[in-house]
Amino acid sequence: MAYSISNAFRCYSETLRLGPRQDQCGRVNPTPSSLLSLNSSPFLGQTFGASLSRRNIPVRAKMAASEGSINGSNRMLVFVPPHPLIKHWISVLRNDQTPCPIFRNAIGELGRLLMYEASREWLPTVVGEIMSPMGAASVEFIDPREPIAVVPILRAGLALAEHASTVLPANKIYHLGISRDEKTLLPSVYLNKLPDEFPKNSRVFLVDPMLATGGTIIAAMDMLKERGLSVQQIKVICAVAAPLALSKLNEKYPGLHVYAGIIDPEVNEKGFIIPGLGDAGDRSFGT
Repeated sequence: MAYSISNAFRCYSETLRLGPRQDQCGRVNPTPSSLLSLNSSPFLGQTFGASLSRRNIPVRAKMAASEGSINGSNRMLVFVPPHPLIKHWISVLRNDQTPCPIFRNAIGELGRLLMYEASREWLPTVVGEIMSPMGAASVEFIDPREPIAVVPILRAGLALAEHASTVLPANKIYHLGISRDEKTLLPSVYLNKLPDEFPKNSRVFLVDPMLATGGTIIAAMDMLKERGLSVQQIKVICAVAAPLALSKLNEKYPGLHVYAGIIDPEVNEKGFIIPGLGDAGDRSFGT
C-alpha cells in the first residue's frame, strides 16, 4: 500500500517523500486521507549547530498506486517497505547482543530484500519464446545488454550488498571507499574503482548502510553524476536513514529514490544515528 504526502515527505507505506528544501524534517507514519503534522520536537535531535525553527508543517496523505505512477516527480522519494522480514532483520541488527557473524548475515539479507523491492518496474527486460518440456512458452528475461551496477560504499556497504548477485541476474560491482573524519564528520575518498564513464542506460544501486549526516552519500552521488549518470539512473539502498541526510540529499538531488529499512529520528554530535544500530562496518566484520 502506498501513500503520497505533499510538501514534506512522500511515503510508500512508511515511505518518505521530501519536497523542496525544508527547514526541518521528521518521520511520519502516514494514514490515508488523514492530516499529518511534522513536529520538530521529538524527531530532529542534533543538527550540528544548525538552528532550525520549531514549527508544525501540515501535510495531507493520499493513496498512490505504484512507484511507476510517481516516477516523474521532482521530489525525492524514500521507500520503507512494510515487509515483516525487513522489520525482522532490522530488529536483529539493532540488538547489541547480536554476534558479528549473525549481524553480517542479517544485513546481507536486509540488502537482498531492499534491492528486490527497489528493482520493481526498473529493470530492463526482453520477451521471447522458448520450448519447455511440455511445449512452447512465452518468456520474459532481464536484458543482459542493459548494464546493472552495484556500488557499495566501503566497508559496511560490502555487507549490505553481499547478496546482490542472488537478486540481480546480470550485474557489475564497482567498489567505492569513503571514510568519515571522526572530528569534522567530512568524507574522504580513499578508494575509487568507478569507471571513467558509465555506459548509456546504466542502472546503479548505490549501497550505504547508514545515511546519517549525509556527507558520504552526497560525495558518492557527486562522483556518479560526474560519470554521466542521471538521478533517474540511481537508486540508493540503506539499512537506516536519518532526516538530516535525507534533507541534504533532497536539496541536491531531487527526484532520487532511496530505499531504507527504517527511518530513525536523530543523529548525535558524533554523527551516529539514534537509536540506529551502531557502527555497521565494525559489527559486520568484527574489527
